[in-house]
Amino acid sequence: MLLKRWLKIWNELKYIFKLSRPRFWLYLAGPALVGMVYASSTPNELLTFKNFLIFLYFLIPANIMLYGINDFFDRNVDEDNPKKEDKEASYRSSKLVDGMIGLSTALSIPVALLLPERTYPLMLVFLGLSYQYSAPPLRFKTTPYLDSISNGLYAMPFLITYSFISGSLPSIWVILGAWLWTMAMHTFSAIPDIEPDRKADISTTATYLGRIGAYGYVTAVWILTSAAMGIHNFKLGLLFLLYPVLSTVIFFLDLDDSRAYWWFPFINAFTGMVITMYGLWVLFHA
Repeated sequence: MLLKRWLKIWNELKYIFKLSRPRFWLYLAGPALVGMVYASSTPNELLTFKNFLIFLYFLIPANIMLYGINDFFDRNVDEDNPKKEDKEASYRSSKLVDGMIGLSTALSIPVALLLPERTYPLMLVFLGLSYQYSAPPLRFKTTPYLDSISNGLYAMPFLITYSFISGSLPSIWVILGAWLWTMAMHTFSAIPDIEPDRKADISTTATYLGRIGAYGYVTAVWILTSAAMGIHNFKLGLLFLLYPVLSTVIFFLDLDDSRAYWWFPFINAFTGMVITMYGLWVLFHA
């Protein structure tokens, strides 16, 4: 009886791990780390226990919160989504699962208390978008273009940590570029879901534009991303040219959308690593 109970708990913990999308953990934690690196003026300013705790929050609890909310409000429409049969999972309610999502959400309060008051509006934007992206009454993910724009929530950890350490916001061009990148990434990730979403009567930028239009939108927005980043730093702009090139190649070679979608956690990790390593090199050699 005890063994059966522990096996149940173990299976629920494995499900929570899968629900948190470990392939995407760096989508929140990566920007948080980049913000810390580029806001710090000395290695000692970067290498603090407080920074570690904030990074850890965006690595795991924030992802459990974000995707837990998403899956809870999508539980009735995920049955026709093939992604939920393999790399993701449909929502399964239990005391442990619901409690972990609630705890992860509640952890936002002590994390916010670690931050100075100037970051509170940024934290509220992050939490508000994380909830209203999936939840009624706004449920941004079911409104074309608003689903794309609201995905800027992934840029918020960068703005939060940068502001926390430096006391100011980064260049407006970097903010614009980061937000545009998240917009395009969202719509690109929704292209494989066009048919399942249409069957579930869900409207997104991708379902509204169709595959051809969605690829055009994604490529155009990523070109704008590169331009905005390039105004701030020419080399950064060149790095982000990788994205419109990739989307163009995927489209014209007619590669499988679902397969290409799962390349991007690795591609994004690579670009994030390049940006972070360059920032660390400058910081430690200043």
